[in-house]
Amino acid sequence: MDLPLKKDLPVHLLAACFNNTSATYKFYWLLSILQSVERGERVILKKNLFARMISNAWFTVNYFHISFGKQDRLQRAIELVRELESLNIDDDRELIFSTLAGTTRLETLEQLKYFNNQVPHWFISPWFPKLNKNDIYQASQNFENNCLYALHHGYIRINPAWEDYLTDNGRILKDFCYWNLASFLQSKNPSVPDIPNKLIKPATRISLTKQRTDFWDIVIRELGSVDCIYTGARLTIGKYDVEHFIPYSFVSHDLMWNLIPADPSFNSSKSNRLPPLERYFSSFYHLQRTAIDIVRDKNPKNRFLEDYLTIFPDLDEIRNLPENFTKDKFRGQLQPLIKIASNNGFEFLE
Repeated sequence: MDLPLKKDLPVHLLAACFNNTSATYKFYWLLSILQSVERGERVILKKNLFARMISNAWFTVNYFHISFGKQDRLQRAIELVRELESLNIDDDRELIFSTLAGTTRLETLEQLKYFNNQVPHWFISPWFPKLNKNDIYQASQNFENNCLYALHHGYIRINPAWEDYLTDNGRILKDFCYWNLASFLQSKNPSVPDIPNKLIKPATRISLTKQRTDFWDIVIRELGSVDCIYTGARLTIGKYDVEHFIPYSFVSHDLMWNLIPADPSFNSSKSNRLPPLERYFSSFYHLQRTAIDIVRDKNPKNRFLEDYLTIFPDLDEIRNLPENFTKDKFRGQLQPLIKIASNNGFEFLE
């Protein structure tokens, strides 16, 4: 992805800021600068930028459990700050920012201060490739080489020559930042699905009403009721939830092979915990297999049947396949995902 060019601005040096990146700091630093410029700020407190870095990465770390890598202190800072400031994993980004920007708690301030030695001067090092930290500070204060900002002890000052560029191209610059961040995080989490959609908190979750009315209601209407695989409660039409067997916060999709009817009271308490396969897989498999057979017979053109094609490329042949074979295919779809999710910090149901 290329950045828009502008005469007399060294845009290629801004693009070079993400070269040789070993941690997420630079991505979140630039995002925080862009957000501050959007708000009309030109002289920006470093403390506020560090607070924005944490608030921007909050949901990716706490909800989606994406690993930032062993060298990255941002993930560790988020975990510590969450406890220190009694913040929740799903708190609004601006609430997190305002809490951290206004904190006087010494332990939290130490976490923010850490990034001062890692980010502000190294980010603009492409403008000053042969200078050390102190020299970069001094040179930047004169906007030498038309650098992006001037560095001072407690704040940065945006170079006036860059103001219009940052304002006019804010959306493109954010996309450029997220694109590079997604590529970096995918390299650290090669088996985790859908990294790009785990970089920001979604505004709303899509309702599963269609999955209920157009698929599971057909199954339950045919059977009269089904048992919740978790609690054993009898589930009837209108008295069940549709839930993700493997948490949505890991799979980041609503495909039918991962959705089952569940006891509403249990579903609310399950949260984003993982189901142990040794306890729940057999019941899960039989419910799914029964559902496929019923929906295929009652509504062979049902669009949700397509969700199973990654497991069974030919659903018409499933009845002729031995149960052990189809069961193993389902387990083979679930087991690696659950193991990866567990390795990334998702907890199991007790």
